[in-house]
Amino acid sequence: MSDPFDVSREIILITGASQGLGRQFARLLSARGAAVVLAARQAAKLKSLEDEIKVKGGRAAAVQMDVTDMAAIGKGLDAAEAAFGPVTVLINNAGIAIEKLATEQTEDDWDAVINSNLKGAYFLATELSRRMIARKQGGNIVNIASVLGTGVLKAVSPYAISKAGMIQGTKAMALELAANRIRVNALAPGYIDTEMNHEFWSTPSGERLIKRIPQRRVGAESDLDGAILLLASNASRYMTGSVVTVDGGFLLN
Repeated sequence: MSDPFDVSREIILITGASQGLGRQFARLLSARGAAVVLAARQAAKLKSLEDEIKVKGGRAAAVQMDVTDMAAIGKGLDAAEAAFGPVTVLINNAGIAIEKLATEQTEDDWDAVINSNLKGAYFLATELSRRMIARKQGGNIVNIASVLGTGVLKAVSPYAISKAGMIQGTKAMALELAANRIRVNALAPGYIDTEMNHEFWSTPSGERLIKRIPQRRVGAESDLDGAILLLASNASRYMTGSVVTVDGGFLLN
């Protein structure tokens, strides 16, 4: 029997691949045989990850891409295609958060978060979809949303709004693209321990937040491995418009 989780024939573009979840996704999927295109603004970090994957026998290509720059999206896709051929799977992972109360958020703060998390993800997905439709190849888009697209916490309102928009955008694109054999799903992680927030979990605020998680722990990056492999592979072939939540039960509160 063939393995429904096999990704060895996939060409997977991962945005925000220079660190955190994007880097973990790249390591996992390349280890499973996929060709991974590593996209981010930080070229040096991308090159280091590309080299790491190649040393382990994987296939990887680094592509500098700023998803807030519409011209850069097209150039990045051109570079991805030049490296491995037509992209078959997109993991829309690039994103930022600016922690301030809503009354302190500036227009620049709003634009930075919305442009990176929502606008960039939307236009990258739609540009790739146009290419997939032109080739009549079908395809697979995985948007990285968040539990804060459904629930909320203080001091991250633009981020929460952007992730709520990504969830709704996932459903809207899934409906429109299904006839073209392009499926669109979202992964909504809860709180995950990454290098960017690692120190926070040992602070009083971090410890209080962990107590709100029914499993009483923050997630590890590897806790998302099963979900991302499901969504990136043919195992999710009859899923579109779905949001897969991996949060230790956080949204149950």
